[in-house]
Parts: sequence; structure tokens; C-alpha cells
Amino acid sequence: MQNKSSIQEDIRPSAVISSDLRKNVRAMDVHGLRAAIPTLSGKKVLIIGDVMLDQYIFGAVERISPEAPVPVVRVEKEEHRLGGASNVARNIAALGGLPVLAGILGSDGEGKHVKRLLEEHGVKDRCFSEPTHPTITKTRIIAQQQQVVRIDKESDGSVCASARAAMLGSIAEEIPTCSVIIVSDYGKGMITKEFMDEIHRACAAQKHRPAILVDPKPKNYHAYHGVDLLTPNTKEAGIEGKDASLESIALTGQALRNRLQSKQLLITLGPKGMMLLESSGASVHIPTAARKVYDVTGAGDTVIAVLGLALAAGLSTLEGCLLANYAAGLVVGQVGAAVVDQHQLSEAVRGWPLLAVDEFFATTSARNIGRLAMHLLF
Repeated sequence: MQNKSSIQEDIRPSAVISSDLRKNVRAMDVHGLRAAIPTLSGKKVLIIGDVMLDQYIFGAVERISPEAPVPVVRVEKEEHRLGGASNVARNIAALGGLPVLAGILGSDGEGKHVKRLLEEHGVKDRCFSEPTHPTITKTRIIAQQQQVVRIDKESDGSVCASARAAMLGSIAEEIPTCSVIIVSDYGKGMITKEFMDEIHRACAAQKHRPAILVDPKPKNYHAYHGVDLLTPNTKEAGIEGKDASLESIALTGQALRNRLQSKQLLITLGPKGMMLLESSGASVHIPTAARKVYDVTGAGDTVIAVLGLALAAGLSTLEGCLLANYAAGLVVGQVGAAVVDQHQLSEAVRGWPLLAVDEFFATTSARNIGRLAMHLLF
């Protein structure tokens, strides 16, 4: 792995992101990966997207309601956490990064609660309030570590033009000092093609163009054309069936990457881990690092947060994916949207079983798939 002391301060993630995967795979080692974790500190990442408040009501179920065949939950405690794009920012802050969050909140109590939480977690708040838009709130009722029901409060309407214009103005002020932008799209009306076009124009005007990473919604794929990297899950990538082979996943992913003209694509595969696909046709499969799975809530936020912060720190895409894989393995072992810090991440890299990385070379024709399995001991 490249010596981090030799990395220049003005390194551009948009250039690193298209690096040679084969070279990076062979260079991986567990000591170098752990040594890279402290470099995440103090790196700025701009997050744009759908900001939410996650409410958790924890309790116990001891009987069924006499009014209807539903469980009665006796409330024991309540928690409020940052959700959606703000959970991405929270993940970055927990790892020592400097997150800047741009989004829309309602002029309501939930919006004020989000702002308080942003301040508590050290997230720079560039969110705007829109009176006609309630703050997106997801309430989860959990009993015996199982989610009983989820209640969503949101608006189907699009963000008003004045609020969107104001937010674009604040984003333009942040971009010159930012090397990585994460777009967290939950399909709630914040992200549109016109909005993404404005982001591309603002980035193109910079001497060193920031890398644009997107956690996508399929209905908005037309808006993501030309971004540097997308992080869909299997469903969002159009992969059908739990038993899809790695070869078929690689082919489907490369077809999507080609259609959207992104430099790279990272597909999160749940229990199968993740697969990184590059414009060269190379695809790298990283098995899951999870030891136990209680709740997958927020795992996608953790993946793109860690990857974006790693790129901002000058790490390669593959190094960022490996760290993101370990971090996701930690958060799914907890209830609700969780985060990890540098110590937890370092201990996971040190103590968990060594990963075996498979590299594929896939083309659009199944006949031309060549597989090179490289089982590496880190």
C-alpha cells in the first residue's frame, strides 16, 4: 500500500477513484489498512440530500390488544437520532471527519430537534427550513429487539424553488474547500436532475473537481449520469434473486455503470458483502465482515460515509471499500442506525477473520467472462 506520508495534501479523489484495482488488491495488508484509519481525522466531506429524524420507541410486548389482533407495546424508553443524509454526516463525524450537511427541514419541532442533534454531533449545518415541508420523521417501535411497526411522516410535494436556490447557494460556498461530495438520495423530492446538473456545473468550475458519490434511488437514475461512484444495493441495481452468482452480479453492475457513465459502482450485497466495479471492466468482490446481524437500518449510510471520508483522506477506492465493509459489519450488529469510531474500526480490522477478495473481469457478454480468484491473506 502506498505510504500515506507521501500523499500530497491536494490529492484529488476524482483521480484516485479510477485507480488500477488489480494493483491495489495485491498491495493490501492489514497493518497498512489500520495505519490509514487515523488519516480520516479532519477531512471535510459535503453531504447533500434528504435529511430525516429517526425516532425509536423501545418497549416490551406482554399481551395482545383486546381491541384488535395487534401487540401492545409497553414503552420503556425513547431515542431520537439523525437519519437519512444526516446519518451519513453523523457517521463521518464519529470517525473524526468534518461533515457539512445541506438539506431541507420543516419549520417544526422535529426540525429543531435535528438542528440540536447536528450541533451535538459536530456537523456543520447548512440546512434550510421550509414551512410547507414537514421534517421527514421515521418512528420505529421496537420490542424484544424486533421492529414491530414503522410510522413515516413526510410530504409528497417537491421542495420549493426558493429553498432549493438558497441551498444551492450555500453548497456553492462549500465546494471550493471540499474534495468529496456525497449525495444521499432517499427519493423524497430533494434530488432532481436539474439539481444534480447544478452540482455538476459547480464542481466543474473548480480547479480540482470534487468527486461525487451517490447513494441512489432507482427512480432518479436519470439524474446521476456522469457521477464518480454510486452505491446501490442489490434491489436498486436490478439484481433479482438471492442466489444470483457473482458473475451475473458483475455483469448486471457493469451494465448499470455503463448506462449511467459513472467511473465506478459499488453494489452492497447484504450477506454476500459488496462488489466494486470499474470502468476497465474489472470487478472486485469483498465478502461481508459482519459477525451478527440485528438491524440493517443505516448500513448503506455507513458504507458511503466511510468510503467518502476515505477518499477525502487520499485512500484508494478499494481501501475505502474495505474499511466501509468492516464498519458496516459493526453497525448491523446493533439495533437502529448506529455509528463506529476509529478505535472500533481499527479493532475490527485487527481482530476479525481475514477477507478473501475475488477479482473478476466482466464484459457485456457472458461468454467473455474471465474470473481470476485471488485469495489474499491480509
